[in-house]
Amino acid sequence: MLPTSNSLALRLVAIAAGWGVIGLVAGGLLLSSLFRSAAERGFDQRLLADLEGVIAVAEIDCGGTFVMPKPLIAERFTRAFSGSYWQVATMASGPNTPSQPVMRSRSLWDKTLPLGKGTRAGEMVQGYAPGFLGQRLRYVERIVSIARPDTDVPDAACVGSRLFRIAVAGDLRDVEAEIEGFESTLFWSVIALGGSMTLAMALFVRLGLSPLEKISVALAAIREGRAARLEGRYPSEIQPLADELNALVRHNADVVARARTHVGNLAHFLKTPLSVLANEARASSSPLADAVNKQVGVMRRQVDHYLARARTVASAGVIGARCDVAPVIADLTRALTRIYDQQGIAISADGAEGFVFRGDRADLEEMLGNLLDNACKWAAEQVSIRVSPSQVPGRLRIVVEDDGPGLSDEQKKRVLERGERLDESKPGSGLGLGIVREIASLYGGTFALGRSASGGLSVELDLPAVDRPA
Repeated sequence: MLPTSNSLALRLVAIAAGWGVIGLVAGGLLLSSLFRSAAERGFDQRLLADLEGVIAVAEIDCGGTFVMPKPLIAERFTRAFSGSYWQVATMASGPNTPSQPVMRSRSLWDKTLPLGKGTRAGEMVQGYAPGFLGQRLRYVERIVSIARPDTDVPDAACVGSRLFRIAVAGDLRDVEAEIEGFESTLFWSVIALGGSMTLAMALFVRLGLSPLEKISVALAAIREGRAARLEGRYPSEIQPLADELNALVRHNADVVARARTHVGNLAHFLKTPLSVLANEARASSSPLADAVNKQVGVMRRQVDHYLARARTVASAGVIGARCDVAPVIADLTRALTRIYDQQGIAISADGAEGFVFRGDRADLEEMLGNLLDNACKWAAEQVSIRVSPSQVPGRLRIVVEDDGPGLSDEQKKRVLERGERLDESKPGSGLGLGIVREIASLYGGTFALGRSASGGLSVELDLPAVDRPA
């Protein structure tokens, strides 16, 4: 599943990837700069070597004319406009007199290098100059004093030494191509390394956060009732969280158990005095006794209603509560069949196998017991209960129908909203359907009254369920 914008994993990967990209870009720029400097430095060293080579073979004759007894025979200096050049020029005799080339490499053909910036003997100048055929030249120029060979016989009429401007130049295209190739390789290497680092970081983050995902799955299992606590060992950083969650689950179960016990004790405490009052009132025929008996009935209904609600509120919050539907229906149909067998009521159940209610068994028994008992009271011959999957995933649908007279819309409203009894001849408090609706709503379920195919009452419950295995 892809992480959302609020995902911790996405934040960690984004932060790590961001810093990684910054580091890679900075490192790439630094490497590119170092390589360019090294390439240019190597090129300059080659130019200096060529310059030293020209100086090494340079001589003058007696008249001071520049000669080269052993000319340079390197192929790059003989091919026209090859990109490697050397040139020897005289020193300017005045500020308005330019230097005149006296010898140059064959690669210059009929061109001259636009140099002449040096002014002092021994001075070396480096720079850039426009070349030929779109070339960009890097040059090294030096003013050198050239003397006659030591083997010559000294002659007062001969020139002993003379200053010449010697320059060597080279085309930068090869260096630029080398630098461009390196930068292209570096660029794609940085892209590949950045991508692999991002994938690796995503994998590391996923593996690092997997214990939290394991806890999430375990908590879902507890909530659905498939487990009672978090099982297994977790990393030392996560284990305290797992221990606290287990303690919280135990505490929740203890609180609910105590609440249910208190509710049961309260029910017993209230019902006993009410039974005594009802018995005393029935022993007398006075108007006061009738009034007491009527109010005791009201109190009983209210006690039943609010005690059922209090018990359900407690049990509905239990983490991991679940129960199989089929055994509950089987027990209820078996008991009610014995009670209503003499009235000729047949109860049929269908489709309950495999369904699991996500809630307390006592609450499911309360709901289905009220519905089946109410259906048996009003049915002519047949009561049915069907269980099927709901249209919403993670829920189940229970329908109880009878072939009795059914209820009109006005009667449904009176029964559900005011808990009014429509027929005092039937036993019970009249709160059954209201209690069922109350319990269902506390579990986030729905309750609907309708008409069955035989004309009787149809009651449909939609309740949370544990997903059945595929």
